[in-house]
Amino acid sequence: MQETRWAQAWMSIGLFWFLFAIAVAPTNKIYQQGLVAFLWLPALVFSWSARARLAELFHEQRWVYLPLLGLVTWALISLSWTSAPDISREAKRLLYIVVFLLFFPIFANGRPERVIRIMQWGGIGLAVTAVVAIVKFYGLDGNALGERLEGLGELSHPILGGYVIGLAAVWLAIWTPQTGRMQAVWVVALGLLGVFVLLSQSRGAGLALFLTLLAMPIWCGDRRSRVIAAAALIIAMLAFLLFEPLVMARGVSYRPQILMASLQMIAEHPWRGLGLGSDYRVFASDQYFDHAHNLFTHVAIGLGLPGLLLWCTVWLAVLREAWKVRETFYARGVIGVWLFSTLAMQFDAASMAGSPRPEWFVSWLPIGLASVLVWARANPGACDKISRSS
Repeated sequence: MQETRWAQAWMSIGLFWFLFAIAVAPTNKIYQQGLVAFLWLPALVFSWSARARLAELFHEQRWVYLPLLGLVTWALISLSWTSAPDISREAKRLLYIVVFLLFFPIFANGRPERVIRIMQWGGIGLAVTAVVAIVKFYGLDGNALGERLEGLGELSHPILGGYVIGLAAVWLAIWTPQTGRMQAVWVVALGLLGVFVLLSQSRGAGLALFLTLLAMPIWCGDRRSRVIAAAALIIAMLAFLLFEPLVMARGVSYRPQILMASLQMIAEHPWRGLGLGSDYRVFASDQYFDHAHNLFTHVAIGLGLPGLLLWCTVWLAVLREAWKVRETFYARGVIGVWLFSTLAMQFDAASMAGSPRPEWFVSWLPIGLASVLVWARANPGACDKISRSS
């Protein structure tokens, strides 16, 4: 049933909405309503007809999904001691995450090239929003060039916008089309995404993007990846020379102090944590911060060391699954997304079980993409075909 043309169109719109509407939806409520209509609903509708695919996935990636099941179960148990005002809402958000992860194998249905195609168009769409944001922020709004660029929609925060746009640059850099016309579009889109990250002055996003592109030859090993790595090195050096006063003026943004204060909070509740959805503030350097500014310490504060252990197991298992088939076109993109997300998690993006938001791009999107690796291994030539026909 999920193979019918209308079903594939429905789910294609869903994935594209997740990637693109984060920057164009008028409100977060409309963004989430679109996800319900175009992503979660088809995932639920087609889950029964795709049960054979899901069974194959759970069998092949049991080292991902067994700890993930443990993490969800532990999070639900933690609701018995959480200080969250609405326990049902926290449970509902966990359900959203589970359905989101189920969407990818149902949509791909054994064909990873479907995911790559939508990711390519999603990256190009985000590049369009990047140039619109640049024109609006510096041209129409009259901000000085030294001001930190803000994106559109839910990407209006310089840090979160930098992370999403930077991640799009990574998957677009790796999942490149091969035809001449689309390659020209790809080069322009990649350049616009990179310029956005630079102008956002998000040091975490910039460092994550730079290190990911620099490391690409390790798992790609082709001439194109070496060219991209060299270009990233040259651009990073020029960017540092141009933006060095602005970057250094902000210091380390209290990150070491926040880390030490977060570790103290973890030590106070090491086994149970505060509970899923508990609101907390980190007190460091005589001021309060809204969160831990690090996804790993954020998980430990909320779910304790058991939750942190389960999350790390899931995260490392994703890399393991991708690394086993790193010679495939699809797996190379997953590794790049995973590496960028891992680096981004160290500086911000401290939200794991919240409603759909930019942080999902560096937490749940890599896990969803990894669920399709089963069929990249079974049919390694399929994704190479999409790279030639895009």
